[in-house]
Amino acid sequence: MAKRDAPPRWDRKMQQRLARGEAAALGELYDRFASLVHGLAHRVLGDERAADGITREVFAHVWENPESYDPRQGPLRSWLATLTHRLAVQRLRTTEIAALASDGTADTDRLERKVHRASVAARADYIVTSMPTPLRAALELAYFQRRDYRQTAADLGVTEDEARRRLRLGLQLLSTAHEAGPGPGSGGTPPGHGGAR
Repeated sequence: MAKRDAPPRWDRKMQQRLARGEAAALGELYDRFASLVHGLAHRVLGDERAADGITREVFAHVWENPESYDPRQGPLRSWLATLTHRLAVQRLRTTEIAALASDGTADTDRLERKVHRASVAARADYIVTSMPTPLRAALELAYFQRRDYRQTAADLGVTEDEARRRLRLGLQLLSTAHEAGPGPGSGGTPPGHGGAR
């Protein structure tokens, strides 16, 4: 993730409030991002209770380690998504390794394929929910409602060229889900957090 000279004001203020131990700040952060965190965890783990546990773990980590987020490294939303992904993948690996051990098998290739598929799916979900509304709306029309670019243009009230541009940009963003590696961010470890996994 590229460093920025001027981090978003809300992110910087939130980090400062958390560092001061303001419980209200944690509540505000939870209200704003709990559905993102839970959704990403559920996408990786495929289990509601496990996703609930990861959600609690993420917000507990933020409360106990507010300094691990550095606003200069990127948006708080991306950092939370990366933290969620890392913790969910750890949980998935632990759960799957335990299941393999109880079966008496050690199919680590199968485990890594499962983890990779879950990671790509979680990253794709994150990309779609984070992309600008015009791009997301065009993709939703084209793929969920099976509209071609002409119909998409008519539905959105834009030119056909604009509809094609939005679809192309949306697909380019979405294509990075497979290329970008292990997590929603640019790596598996949240910015400002140690490299241990």
